[in-house]
Amino acid sequence: MHEWALADGIVRTALDYAKKEGASKLLAIQVVLGELQDVNAEIVEFAMKELLRGTIGEGAKIEFIEEEAVFKCRDCGHEWRLKEVKDGFDERIKEDIHFIPEVVHAFLACPKCGSRDFGVLKGRGVYISGIKIEKEGEA
Repeated sequence: MHEWALADGIVRTALDYAKKEGASKLLAIQVVLGELQDVNAEIVEFAMKELLRGTIGEGAKIEFIEEEAVFKCRDCGHEWRLKEVKDGFDERIKEDIHFIPEVVHAFLACPKCGSRDFGVLKGRGVYISGIKIEKEGEA
């Protein structure tokens, strides 16, 4: 269900942009999926295609870019990636992080110094990184 809500937000935003720009056709949408969201791209794509049906975006190319989660310790400055430390995550933890990425601080610590005071540099959220439209008379 979470993926359908994300798809709805993406589609609404893309269509609103296309309308504001006077587009006759929405040709493509590029979406970044942050690793911390643990979003199922296939479900989001299916939902987007369904939601675009009957609109100027029907048939639009949908492209996803997976953004790897990267962290930086505020105490020692060490940077690391989620894939380096997530082997111990069970499905419940993945689901918790999926819905509320900020809880990652409860499950992770800097692998160098053990601090839980770190920032998320990349890999959080879902956002549109590109929209391609066609205006009347363009080809």
